[in-house]
Amino acid sequence: MTNSKPVKLIAFVIVGILMLVLPLVLQATGSNSWVRIVDVALLYVLLALGLNIVVGYAGLLDLGFIAFFAVGAYLYGLLASPHLTDTFAWLAATFPNGLHMNFWIVMVIAGILAGVTGLILGFPVLKLRGDYLAIVTLGFGEIVRIFMLNLDRPINLTNGPKGLSNVDAVSVFGHSMSQRLDVSIGGFSYTFQSVTLYYYLILFFVVVAICIAYRLQDSRIGRAWMAIREDEIAAKAMGLNTRNLKLAAFGMSATFGGVAGVLFASFMRGVYPESFILMESVMIVAMVVLGGLGHIPGVILGALVLAGLPELLRHVAHPLTAMTDGRLGPEILRQLLIALAMIVIMLLRPKGLWPAPEHGKSLATK
Repeated sequence: MTNSKPVKLIAFVIVGILMLVLPLVLQATGSNSWVRIVDVALLYVLLALGLNIVVGYAGLLDLGFIAFFAVGAYLYGLLASPHLTDTFAWLAATFPNGLHMNFWIVMVIAGILAGVTGLILGFPVLKLRGDYLAIVTLGFGEIVRIFMLNLDRPINLTNGPKGLSNVDAVSVFGHSMSQRLDVSIGGFSYTFQSVTLYYYLILFFVVVAICIAYRLQDSRIGRAWMAIREDEIAAKAMGLNTRNLKLAAFGMSATFGGVAGVLFASFMRGVYPESFILMESVMIVAMVVLGGLGHIPGVILGALVLAGLPELLRHVAHPLTAMTDGRLGPEILRQLLIALAMIVIMLLRPKGLWPAPEHGKSLATK
């Protein structure tokens, strides 16, 4: 049997180089729209990796994951925008230059707050499974969204349907990522656009998330989550504390969502309630299932496919809209094409595009 470690190392190096060069190639086309699409796709990868902890590892169907995403986004929107100082006079007097908290500090606070929110969700659903768990978590996600949507009176905290605007961009080494960066080395000069700078920032967090996900997968707690996924009764009979393990899964998964929310708010320079609708939760679950439950490369592939597929199908939707004289809008057709593509893929690949290898299948037979 050949040693696969050198092959994997070479593959990782090649993928790493391609990921570093990708935004530069896309930026060279003269349009930043494709770089922006890749940025959003990476955010979905981060969300899918977080949801994979609950759905893929622990086998708990969570349809309210978008709530933790909203917690992180709104926290950064409140602490890094002029909204609070414009609303509360005493706060404006305390911070005359505005409340512009550091991105990295808010990132830590958002991760902790989202994790605590995940624990709050986990406590009442410990004894639920399957469809019942999905319904309760779905309701939790909608409660958070509606709560944020209506928290503009009697005290205007979230600005309601209007959302929060003028959110601060990330500043790294004194340079704001909302501004382009000109780099000159010797006789070579290159301009990094704002979306390209954000690409590298989001990619950094994605790489960290992948490392954490792999460490969790190979750890004792990761094996315990998988035991609960396969047979909770047997896992409990073997002495595993299933209650604490489920809470840990919800808390860790929610932390990923909170971090992604902070990145999203900074990247979009605003936070709006329509970004946290139920369809977003369903889309993230679809990414995990479509890619391959519990398999990190598969989850990443599923997130990239479902995040990039709508943009690729845009070119197909417009001609079909013209053929129907505009009776079917582009957005409806794009959603229809995505649904058809998912049905075809799941019929052909019921375990996902890149499922986890089954134990014993790779062993050579004697």
